[in-house]
Amino acid sequence: MTLHLEKKAIRALGIAESFHAKAKVSTLVGIVMRTDLVVDGFGIGKLTVSGSDATKCIVSLVNKLRRNDLNALILSGSVLSLYNIVDVDELYSNLSIPVVALTFSKSRANLLQIIEERFPSGIANRKKKLLEKLGPPKKLRLGTGYDVFVRNSGISEIESKRLLDRFTLQGAIPEPIRVARLLAKAVSAESEK
Repeated sequence: MTLHLEKKAIRALGIAESFHAKAKVSTLVGIVMRTDLVVDGFGIGKLTVSGSDATKCIVSLVNKLRRNDLNALILSGSVLSLYNIVDVDELYSNLSIPVVALTFSKSRANLLQIIEERFPSGIANRKKKLLEKLGPPKKLRLGTGYDVFVRNSGISEIESKRLLDRFTLQGAIPEPIRVARLLAKAVSAESEK
């Protein structure tokens, strides 16, 4: 799929998640937003805290939306729900939609060590391989003057910056991610009652 950033209106699916400290599942929310910042749909899913199902759950959420007009996925990270790691290349391969996974600070150097300490060796090795496959995030300076770090697939760094600039009004958080986070927190809080 070619991303036509010159088009007046494109749609991005912003995906974020929320969970509470002792939760076994995380609330996953996808917000479809047009570049004029109109919310054009949403989906809700679940993923396992500290699990290995992030990629599968995101693919499922996108497929449930049954949208053929999504131009890009913007993820609020590539390591979700306490080390549930997203394979951005597999997302792109399965969905044929360009993927930009954001972080707002440089990855912690001790992430591999934390995974080794937290998980049994077989699971830790699979998670470490996924992290190595992701590689280090690339720093981008947004038009707002803020820096973000991205891992992307199916889209270049230059196109990633242009995409993020079209969806970021202020600061470093693109609007589809900001709204998805708000909804994920509300749904997660409601499910705790």
